Amino acid sequence: MRLQDKVAVITGGSRGIGFATAQTFLREGAKVVICASRQETAEKALKRLREEYPGSDVEAIWPNLADYQQVREQLGAVAEKYGRIDVLVNNAGISDSTPFTEYTEELFRKVMDLNVLGTFNCSRVVAEIMDKMGSGVILNVSSMVSIYGQPSGVAYPTSKYAVNGMTRSLARELGPKGIRVNAVAPGITETDMMKAVPEHMIAPLIAQIPLHRLGQPEDIANALLFLASDEASYITGVTLSVDGLATT
Repeated sequence: MRLQDKVAVITGGSRGIGFATAQTFLREGAKVVICASRQETAEKALKRLREEYPGSDVEAIWPNLADYQQVREQLGAVAEKYGRIDVLVNNAGISDSTPFTEYTEELFRKVMDLNVLGTFNCSRVVAEIMDKMGSGVILNVSSMVSIYGQPSGVAYPTSKYAVNGMTRSLARELGPKGIRVNAVAPGITETDMMKAVPEHMIAPLIAQIPLHRLGQPEDIANALLFLASDEASYITGVTLSVDGLATT
């Protein structure tokens, strides 16, 4: 198994891509800690994971990722319990489609706080832990819109472009410490959010994808698994597109 006895922390781990990643990592032998925004959702996801993977080592926490002290305390407790954190997946994030002329500073900050500041806070805490270990992997979930933009909701692609820049910069800075940093940029993925979109809106999107289907959370989880594993030991600073497209 590719992550045997590795300790992995996955933010946004209670649903969608994060939950699929938790499932994939558990199947590959990892000890997994999922982070969620609320205790209720964290415990619900934890219960399901324990039922699906009996005997596996899986826990849940629910820090406010925009609060550095909360992140430091709760991830510090994880490191104290397990003695290490080998993999961090920064998956938590929010999207938005508000037109630019209707954007407020409050809304812009809300998106940036979770998508960028949350990624920074978790990476900052875990990098210190990994530095002492002399190894580790930090994986950031970006988005195809960080590359192509989107017609409204400017904060979301802006935040994900920032995540790409953080990924590249941290890879250069933390590489000498034995820490790899990469990102995955999903395309249109069939999460709960997409399931609420009417079929007549989804069909034109699928028509533009050469593979003629939406991505599944497992497609993204498998890419994260590869980047977390030793198979990717010479890959760092990359933002890997997982979008079914044949463009650059």
